[in-house]
Order: sequence, then structure tokens, then C-alpha cells
Amino acid sequence: MAKVLVEDREENARVPFLRGILIRSLQDSGLSFDAAYELATEIRNDLSDASEVTTSDLRQRVIEQLKTRSEDAVIDRYRKQKSPFGIQIEQRDGQLLPFSRIEYQHCLENIGLTNEDALEIVTTVHQHLIDRRIDTMTSRRLGELTYRYLRQSHKLGSAVAHRWLVWRDFVNSGRPLIFLVGGTAGCGKSTIATMLASRLDIVRTQSTDMLREVMRIMTPKQLIPVLHTSSFTAWTALPGAPEAIQEVPETLLVNGYRSQADLLAVAIEAVIQRALRERVSLILEGVHIHPAFMEKLGNSSDAIVIPVMLGVLKKKQLQRRIKGRGSEAPQRRSERYLNHFDEIWRLQSYLLSEADVANIPIVANTDRDKVFREIMRITIEYLAKDFDATPQAVFA
Repeated sequence: MAKVLVEDREENARVPFLRGILIRSLQDSGLSFDAAYELATEIRNDLSDASEVTTSDLRQRVIEQLKTRSEDAVIDRYRKQKSPFGIQIEQRDGQLLPFSRIEYQHCLENIGLTNEDALEIVTTVHQHLIDRRIDTMTSRRLGELTYRYLRQSHKLGSAVAHRWLVWRDFVNSGRPLIFLVGGTAGCGKSTIATMLASRLDIVRTQSTDMLREVMRIMTPKQLIPVLHTSSFTAWTALPGAPEAIQEVPETLLVNGYRSQADLLAVAIEAVIQRALRERVSLILEGVHIHPAFMEKLGNSSDAIVIPVMLGVLKKKQLQRRIKGRGSEAPQRRSERYLNHFDEIWRLQSYLLSEADVANIPIVANTDRDKVFREIMRITIEYLAKDFDATPQAVFA
């Protein structure tokens, strides 16, 4: 097919006819991708014998095709489009960035919305901009518009709109977040930490296992033997511990774990203090993040500390997760963990009980997306404790 040029008489310019541009324009007017693709292909075929077409003629051809499909609402929105255009969002520093539906959907998911609910609001907001031919908007105004549609939603309403206010106020404050993700072996700490880092653009993460590895290199086993064991076998390195035992007493299991966790507390706090000094967000995950440590740390004036204790509440599910670790990362030696599954399970019960007593939020890890939504709801609950602003103040 020969190249067809589209003459824009207002701009006194000729540009090639691009089916992809027309498809996006039709999608912005309300057609599905398949319907837009089919119509744009028909238009291209109709132009196969032409070498040039004006923009007004091209638009009329599109409208005629839409009429044959009885797409009156789409026609109305398409007519309001003078030409395909991109929406620019002016940031607080004056920089213009393209409006990304995907990125904005992620922003809404950050307040605990499902993918479907977030997509619905993004589509509504985007259509609002398209219908009114708004090609530039400030981030403040976009936030206000989103707040309005959240409040008007019968499904979401004022409570979700308030979460949006709290989150936007925090984002604008520039304060860092410190996530403390605890839990026993196999409960998914590293997976959830990675997902949080990706969704929230947090570049600094740290595992207590890595801190323990560094300390092992620096400290001989003969000097601090409890450091050179796993959290669930740390009791074997305690002074006077029995060499062979049928079932590890609860007190002995907990004392071994606490001895190791206490050794790592200094290193953990050092990592947190550095993040606070540099005012950067941090995700710290590991079995050594004990509820008492979470409770003691609390919130600082410079950061929001979000403690979370992960748990897998069904034995068989935790066993399957531990088995999966061995297939995904053989170096993690799932067989050794399974051999000590009873200790791992009882250690988890201890950590969950301690978290409950200390009022540390407990999140059951059954589905990653659900866990993310729950953690973000917890985060906003923490943020809301100091929030007393009005919409006008947030979007000022």
C-alpha cells in the first residue's frame, strides 16, 4: 500500500496517515481496542487508492464508519477531539510529564484499591480530560479531580476518598517511610518486601539475614556461636543446651531466637538510623525483627515507621511455601527447613502472639495483591493519626 499523506490546512503541513494514532484516538473516544483496530483498518483500506486526504475529510470518514456501528456516544466524544493529543501533567516543580494511565492506576492502588476499582477511577478521570479537551493540568488539580470522583463513587465513597487525601498529603510532605516486615522462615517476607519496593519506588531494602551474614564473617563462631545458626536452631548454641532432644521446649526455642535477634538489633537499628539521617525510605525485612523491637522504635519526627508481622496461618500452606523455596532457589536448602518445620511453626506462633500483644498489625499472607492492599491500608491508618488537613489544604 502506498503512503497516504494527511494534509492539516490549519498547520499547513502534511503527515503520513498512521493507523496506530487513529486507533488510540478511537480508544480515547470510548471504543474497545478490537473495535478501534477494525475501524482504523477499514479507513486505511478505503484510502488505499488515494495519495492525500485532508484532516477534515479523514475525520468525516471516521464519523461515517461510526454511524454504521450506531456509536452515537463515541461520535460525540470523537467530534470533540480536534486532533489526537497527549495530556501533560504539570508537577509541583513546574516540570511537564505525560499523563500515564498505568502509573496513575498504581497511585490509586497505593491507597488499597483493587486493580478493577483503580482502573475504573482512572478511566473516569481520563475520560473527563478527553471530553473537555484538557491537554494540560496541574498535579494539584488532578488530585482534586480524583478526590471528587472517589467521593461520588457509590462503590468507594467518602472513606476511600479520605484515604486518598491522607496519602497525597504524605507524598507531598517528602517524609520517608520505614517498613519493618517481620515473620518466620517461609512466610514470604522477601517477596512482599520486593513488591513494596517496586510499587512504591523505594530503592533501599535490607534483609536481616544479610546483616547476620556480615556479622558472621566478622565474628568467629567460637566467640558468638548463637550467631552462626538459624533462628529456629539458635537454641542449640546456648550455654548448657542439650545435645539431643526429642522436642525442643518452648522456652528454649524462644530463648535461642531472642539471643540471636538481640545480637542483630544493633545492626538493624544502625541501618534504620542511617536511613533517617539521609531521609530516604527503607524496607527492612527478616525474622529478627521482633515485635518488642518494633514497638520500641515507634515513630520519629522525620519518618513514618510501619511495622507489619507476616504469617501463614495454615500448616500445609507454610510447608508448600518452604518446599517452593527449594525449587526456586536451591541454595536456600528447603529440606533443612522442612526437617525443622515444627520449630519454625512454633516460632511463628510465638512471633504472632507477641505481635498481637504489642498491637503490631498482623497480615496473613495468602495472596500477594491482597497483602499489598492490606499493608497500604495499615500504612494509611498510621499516616491518618497525624492528619487533620482539609481537601483545600492538601491540594493547595
